[in-house]
Formats: sequence, C-alpha cells, structure tokens
Amino acid sequence: MFKIEKNKVLALIPARGGSKGVPRKNIRLLAGKPLIAHSIETAFLVKNINRVIVSTDDEEIAQIAKKFKAEVPFYRPKEFSEDLSLDIDVFKHTLTWLGEHEQSVPEIIVHLRPTCPIRNVDLVEKAIEEFKSHPEADSMRSVTSPKETPYKMWRFEEGFLKPLLSFSNYPEPFNLPRQVLPRIYWQNGYLDLTRAATILNGSMNGKTILPFFVSERSVDIDYEESFSHAEKLLCSIQKGEKTPFSVSYRDPS
Repeated sequence: MFKIEKNKVLALIPARGGSKGVPRKNIRLLAGKPLIAHSIETAFLVKNINRVIVSTDDEEIAQIAKKFKAEVPFYRPKEFSEDLSLDIDVFKHTLTWLGEHEQSVPEIIVHLRPTCPIRNVDLVEKAIEEFKSHPEADSMRSVTSPKETPYKMWRFEEGFLKPLLSFSNYPEPFNLPRQVLPRIYWQNGYLDLTRAATILNGSMNGKTILPFFVSERSVDIDYEESFSHAEKLLCSIQKGEKTPFSVSYRDPS
C-alpha cells in the first residue's frame, strides 16, 4: 500500500473522447474556450486544491488540458472509457497509478465534471473546508431539489403500472399531497468530494455522505441545446450580473 497525504486535495477532471449525445463536447468551444478548460481554470483558482489532473483516453483532449496547465500523467485505459464505464473505475485507476508511480495519493479527491462549466470558486473552497472539518464523512455530494417527486412516478411491469417508491405505512403515496411526502434531492454534478480511502475501497461515496445543497439547477451540458443556455449564463456572469445559482451546506427549506 502507499501513503495517503493528509489534507492534500486533488481535482480530478474525467474527460473521455467518445461522447455520444454531443460529439467531442469536452473540447467544443464554449464562450471562446474548450468546454473542459472552464473546469480546469476553476480548479486552479481554488486555493485549497493542490493539484489538477485530467483523466482521458483522447490525445486531443490531453493536449488541450496541458495547454491550460492541467496534468495528464497517463492515458486512461480503453476499458474505463466506454459508454457504460463507471466513475469508480476511472477514479480508482487514477489513484492506483499515482500510488504505483509516486508512492502516495492525496487524501481528498474533488470530482469536477467538464459538463458543469459554471462554478463559484469561493463556494468550492468553502465546500472543501466543510468536508475537511468532518473527518467522519466518506464523501460530499452536491444535490438540488427537483421539480417532481419520484413518489408520484411509476414503472411499467408486466403490462401494468407499479408505483416506483413506497412510503412508510401509506400504500398509495402517489395520492398523497406533495407536502407530506419525504423531501428528496437530485444529484446535479456541480461538485463531489470523496476521500481516497473510500475510492480505493471500491466506492465513490461510502456510507456517510455530506450534502452540498444547490438551491437552483446548475448547468449540466449533456444535450445540444444546453450549450446555448450555458453560453448565455457565462456571458451574463462575465458582464458582472448575478451568478445564476447559489450553494449552501444546509437544507434550503
């Protein structure tokens, strides 16, 4: 085994070349820069991030990442770069590579998805400090309140509708007022933090997960139309207008 460097923070930006929804989206220009560059630049502005690495299988992405000063110390294996590849495989591969080649890994890994190009640097810093202050937590995941509740959703099974979820002693939660149903949250990809030990043990989150509440939907670029939406938001921020979302560490209710 190798050493885990206490309180050291690595920003890991996974960016494979084979995007299907928007081909080559990670290097497509957004507000004059490749999409991946926005996450790289944010990472370098966050004072308590010690290192920025891009994990990619793609030579062009690697060259662009290096141009914006990120490290690309390896190419991600093909088996971890498929459509159905899991985050845990990508992150465990990175830490294993660092351990084998450098004999140590940072304690905290910040997952910055290139598809979420708009982040508040101050809030990312506060999130890291909040996570550091909770050594009992395995991870921190950003979430937001969705417009719809899964308690009123259905699955189709053997020709009939079946409720997606059950709730306590109520056999028909889908007929209950929304106000009495449990509060639920949607993972939005804005920011996730995980301890290296948790990843090396085979999990992206572990058992104790801190919330990182985003009170409005952040931008997640998975479709063609989301590029134009993100472009407008970035332009408004560059003009000094109010950030289009806010983040807190307590339930916004």
